[in-house]
Amino acid sequence: MTAAPPNSLSDGPLSETVEYSVSANLLNRLHSLNISIAFTSYQSGLLYFIGRNGQGGINVHQVAIPKPMGLFRDHAGGLTMAAGFQIIRFENVLQAGQKINHLFDACFVPRLVHVTGQLDAHDVGVDECGRPVFVNTRFNCLATVCHRHSFEPLWRPPFVSALVDEDRCHLNGLAMANGQPRYVTAVSRSDTIDGWRDRRANGGVVMDVVSNQIVCEGLSMPHSPRLHNGKLWLLNSGAGELGFVDVSAGDGHYQPVAFCPGFVRGLAFCGDYALVGLSRPRYQRFSGLDLDARLEQADSDPWCGIQIIDLNTGACVDWFRIDGAVGELYDVEIIPDISAPMAVAPGSNEVANLITFAEP
Repeated sequence: MTAAPPNSLSDGPLSETVEYSVSANLLNRLHSLNISIAFTSYQSGLLYFIGRNGQGGINVHQVAIPKPMGLFRDHAGGLTMAAGFQIIRFENVLQAGQKINHLFDACFVPRLVHVTGQLDAHDVGVDECGRPVFVNTRFNCLATVCHRHSFEPLWRPPFVSALVDEDRCHLNGLAMANGQPRYVTAVSRSDTIDGWRDRRANGGVVMDVVSNQIVCEGLSMPHSPRLHNGKLWLLNSGAGELGFVDVSAGDGHYQPVAFCPGFVRGLAFCGDYALVGLSRPRYQRFSGLDLDARLEQADSDPWCGIQIIDLNTGACVDWFRIDGAVGELYDVEIIPDISAPMAVAPGSNEVANLITFAEP
């Protein structure tokens, strides 16, 4: 049962103009797949949901959260997020058939907040015991939460010689398998502070957490490894590519599937489609990266938003684009069987007044 629903939505911290545009078929695509989309932007400090408004249009809901980064939906339907100095778990408090404001059929409320301190956490997952597992980029390791301390280290790359407060290799991406961390991405194998910045063009690696082996190398700032349909997919961000590594073949070969006009981060799948997050460059150009040349060759400007890629053809079949003040996204997630999701922020008036309880 739900009482006292929120009567206002957060507009977020940005005051500059932001414009959204969508492909002509995006609404039909969301309807046919029966999904909505969630994505994060640390730049704007917003968690976004793209859904259907019930009147033949697209609904964009946004909620202000400090530095939202990695986003993971588990099998129970909860959303876990790395956000600033916290790891937050959201639960959908609505039952089937319930709606808020006659529109939202899912309302994600923060129910568990772990205070970790500023660890520059990137990707996040949930293990088989329900514990959050996150990429602790500041300390070059995978970690989980701890009742007493900021974090409990779980694993670090063998080329990083110590657990130290130095971002050496820029560990960033995490692929979960059967409730366990399985693959990670890093920008380099560097073992000195900030060493990864000199290896952005081709120093990127994918590692098997179980075997401690590098399964693919020579990538440009790889992000967002994900297992889907027997393949290890990833974003070769510095080249603007979606591709995969056939780890079963054992040769570490990376196969690009699609070029996207932006710095790609954030990857989710729905059947034969991949949803890819794109960002514009922070300083006018993607300096030193192949992406600059690829954009020039394609006579294209970089853009920010979500592209839906057909995995069979590599073509972009639908898109959601952001222009204006927001130019950088981080993660993307699918919300299945929900048409219009929303969320409320920790510390907000809405979360203080949205009271739910379990049926006795």
